[in-house]
Amino acid sequence: MITASNVALSYGKRIIFQDVNIKFTPGNCYGLIGANGAGKSTFLKILAGQLEPDRGEVSKGSRQRIAMLSQDQFAFDEHTVFNTVIMGHKKLYKVMAEREVIYAKADFTEEDGIRSGELEATFGEMNGYEAEAEAATLLNGLGIPEDMRQKKMKELEGSDKVRVLLAQALFGNPDILLLDEPTNQLDLKTINWLEYFLSRFQNTVIIVSHDRHFLNQVCTHMADIDYGKLQAYVGNYDFWYEASQLRFSQKETESKKANAKAAELKDFIRRFSSNASKAKQATSRKKLLDKLTLEDMPVSSRKYPYIVFNAERPCGDVILEIKGLSKEIDGVPMFKDLSLNVNKGDKIAFVGDNSLAKTTLFQILAGELEADAGSFRWGVTISNSYFPKENSAYFNNDDLDLVGWLRQYAPVKETESFVRGFLGKMLFKGEEALKKTSVLSGGERVRCMLSRMMLSGANALILDEPTNHLDLESITSLNNGLIDFSEVVLFASHDHQFVSTVANRIVEITPDGIIDVMMDFDEYLEMKEESQAAEDSSRDRQAA
Repeated sequence: MITASNVALSYGKRIIFQDVNIKFTPGNCYGLIGANGAGKSTFLKILAGQLEPDRGEVSKGSRQRIAMLSQDQFAFDEHTVFNTVIMGHKKLYKVMAEREVIYAKADFTEEDGIRSGELEATFGEMNGYEAEAEAATLLNGLGIPEDMRQKKMKELEGSDKVRVLLAQALFGNPDILLLDEPTNQLDLKTINWLEYFLSRFQNTVIIVSHDRHFLNQVCTHMADIDYGKLQAYVGNYDFWYEASQLRFSQKETESKKANAKAAELKDFIRRFSSNASKAKQATSRKKLLDKLTLEDMPVSSRKYPYIVFNAERPCGDVILEIKGLSKEIDGVPMFKDLSLNVNKGDKIAFVGDNSLAKTTLFQILAGELEADAGSFRWGVTISNSYFPKENSAYFNNDDLDLVGWLRQYAPVKETESFVRGFLGKMLFKGEEALKKTSVLSGGERVRCMLSRMMLSGANALILDEPTNHLDLESITSLNNGLIDFSEVVLFASHDHQFVSTVANRIVEITPDGIIDVMMDFDEYLEMKEESQAAEDSSRDRQAA
């Protein structure tokens, strides 16, 4: 159990949160949510003891161990993958290191024997004899093969480092587990493994994540940072969303009623206070007005951008024809002899383990890359707009502010006022619209790229991991915008809920070709599970 009592934190005049009182209990998984900048990651650091609050305190059991997912991919570069995982339990790692030093001695003394006995007892109490097997199980579940486990961390790709650091946090059954964006750079298979792991974890878990499906699958409670406070709700993300919307609606209704009553009383007092026959009634109403408490509606830190895609013309009969497309990157095949016809109303989610293959296909279809073989043809009625996973090439002019940047993509006839209005809808209001593109955050760049797409009026949208860097509110707005779009969408995403609510067709790119099915994502996953189960059963029968 871990408790925050009267915790407050400010940066200058900006209050991050104040008077936070919350108890996180064992057996529960808490999703810590709030808008970008609300203080989610900061609050995790306070709980972990990495940051001191301005006021208040955090308490836990004296023997309880906290594990937190490290965000520093370079901190363990000189250590092996295996040792990095074990270092998640610092005391156990220290015992193991001292144990190894003693046993490596050529002249093993009597004192060494006594000390080794003490270390073995401590090692056993900490389940050290199971440490290697546990680390191997975690690494296997997170997609790190055995041949990588004695490599140094600096030899690994960034996405693999993230997986090892996640294994480090999970290792050793910590009493309190703090996870900041644990699904970043994980594929769907690994996310499913993590969901299963956390569903069986019996201690306290606190998670920051923008993955709504993940929060729904693992969370028993939501802890919402908003209005400078932290409010706990029982239930998963969907339950919190419904409850918070109802709560806001109720407060809004109460506020409107109180303001209407106050206006009515003020009007009566104004009209009849000087009227002798009505003076008594006016005085009575003034007393009522004095007793009426009018509370200002608190201003939420949550902001939902206005994301709506309007095609300038509907798609014709021919959308996109792909014939025998092949491409290699650095000698590695991305896909071979890929053929596909896109139809009216298709919203196709491209899935598969190789994210580079999907990116490569989208770059070819957008005209940014040449195929090695094969061809593709867009229909004459089709205009497409591309959202790349990597967008830095679109922001290489440091002198442009946001108004100037978006003006490049707006129709010539439109005024600066139109561009500013558009930016305002995408949460760049007032002075924010004059920010230089060189200082934009990842999420702000994504909102700019989505603005560019909306201004294009395209009837075929290509989006490569569009939810990366976005907060939950922006993801929700984008999700709804694509659901409402009536034309064609080709996209890739690791966000389960995003894929399952947008796609009506799934195309999986595999080393042996493509799997193309007209069904939603959950049906597709069920089909894959049934196919895998049948395959496993057949293999077991053959082995018997």
